[in-house]
Amino acid sequence: MHISTRRFSLCLTTSLVLLGASNAMAEEAEWTSLFDGETLDGWEKVGSEESVWTIEDGTMTGSGPGSMLVCTQGPYKNFRYRAEVKISDGGNSGLYFRTTRKPSFADGYEAQIDSTHRDPIRTGSLYGFCHVYKQLVKPDTWFTYEIEVRDDVWRGRDMTRIKITVDGDELYEYMDFEKTFKDGYFAFQHHDPGSKVNIRKVEVMPLAD
Repeated sequence: MHISTRRFSLCLTTSLVLLGASNAMAEEAEWTSLFDGETLDGWEKVGSEESVWTIEDGTMTGSGPGSMLVCTQGPYKNFRYRAEVKISDGGNSGLYFRTTRKPSFADGYEAQIDSTHRDPIRTGSLYGFCHVYKQLVKPDTWFTYEIEVRDDVWRGRDMTRIKITVDGDELYEYMDFEKTFKDGYFAFQHHDPGSKVNIRKVEVMPLAD
């Protein structure tokens, strides 16, 4: 997908303004677990009936035809969100946020999960907005994905800030002046039958509006 020069420049901009205030808000809040490690309570499959979501060794595991596993808690607007994820060799998945309660693959923001899939857009990408083509995480390897999202104002313009962090390395802060998705739910995508994704330790920290 082609990304304009203007969009690309916004993608690479990491603003230091208001980061202190954001950190202060985060310190006042607490992480809340969204996955009990034993059941799929609080999660619902949306999509192909043949898609399989199970619990294996304390992890949510997606395989088979494409589908979404949606967290029934929500909606959420401003938050920090993190999960530990592992994707198979050749696999493709996505961490969705501000998505609908019954989403398709096009609903909501997607943090890509992809190490070696034929789609060259890799883990660390905000799909359709800011793309990473370098392999940051090897397949079949656990990593921590963290997303911080909050509506804000930059130079008098309303926008949504989306900060992407992989294994503690902050990659970028994308500023979405279109405010494409206003609020919503969390979900994990299972992309295709050749993929297998494992997810554990899913947590959210709500931030003030």
